[in-house]
Amino acid sequence: MTVTIRDLARAANCSIGTVSRALKNQPGLGEPTRARILSTARELGYDFGRLRLGAIRRIAFLLHQQHKTLSSSPFYSPVLQGAEQACRRAGVALSFYVVNPAEPVAELLRAQQPDAILCAGYFEPELVAVLRDSGKPLVLVDMHLPGFSSINPDHHLGGYLATRHLIRTGRRRIAMISGSLAHFSIHQRARGYRKALFDARMLADPELEVHIPASGDPAEGVVAATRRLLALNPRPDALFCYNDSTALTAMQTCLDAGLKVPSDIAIVGFDDISAAAQAIPPLSSIAIDKEALGAAGVELLLEKQTAESTLPVQLIVRESSYDD
Repeated sequence: MTVTIRDLARAANCSIGTVSRALKNQPGLGEPTRARILSTARELGYDFGRLRLGAIRRIAFLLHQQHKTLSSSPFYSPVLQGAEQACRRAGVALSFYVVNPAEPVAELLRAQQPDAILCAGYFEPELVAVLRDSGKPLVLVDMHLPGFSSINPDHHLGGYLATRHLIRTGRRRIAMISGSLAHFSIHQRARGYRKALFDARMLADPELEVHIPASGDPAEGVVAATRRLLALNPRPDALFCYNDSTALTAMQTCLDAGLKVPSDIAIVGFDDISAAAQAIPPLSSIAIDKEALGAAGVELLLEKQTAESTLPVQLIVRESSYDD
């Protein structure tokens, strides 16, 4: 039996108007009352999708504070641009916000009143739950959680293609530098790396997988991780990095150590940001159509359907991993 707003009002002992404001995340309601109504709605199995029948005229593009960095901007700026272009074609307004989990995100949404939400990059599951409780259509871009609409590059295939390429050039000690595996994209790229090793009947060596600490300066973490790998005996003859910013820093660290790229160590990155082709030597990378990623997120929102979509990726081979 379908649970209605009238049922929720009766169960929560409040008016239909109060329930409606709580479900739509509208202002003029105390937080304890709002939380009680939302809790009641979840307990009774209320379909929040019933709130999503209106036309979408304004989309909020949310970027997590951790992605507002020099290393992340070359990736997420084109994603935002693609979303903006898709909104313009559809006659929809797009607003951009950087979100800090320590700040009251629910209040931001109530003040801005978007019709739908686009989340780019990693968001804590608790924060996604807050966004879900707003009752707005929600799509995750470059992130995945069960039960949510999402659009992602084929991270697993990208990790596989990068590692298989290095194997085919004759490399046998292939290391990987990654970030936190709590991030869906990084976890999938690492799975692709290991799958390529498995398919080539090469054992994955835990010493060759290094994770950059979540805290501290990211560049310093990459330098430390690279030096740790180079100190191994025997050292790696190839390096797959989970993104291009990491790969470029790692490559410079290798060059500073007196190694030649790619003859001493071949390097492949991920994302194919503009700096990859401009590096010396130019960096091999897994290319993602970042504008298409943002546009696809908008299209999923406008379709108002729960779906999980994947965009293809492509290996771009440059001088940093040529087969000598």
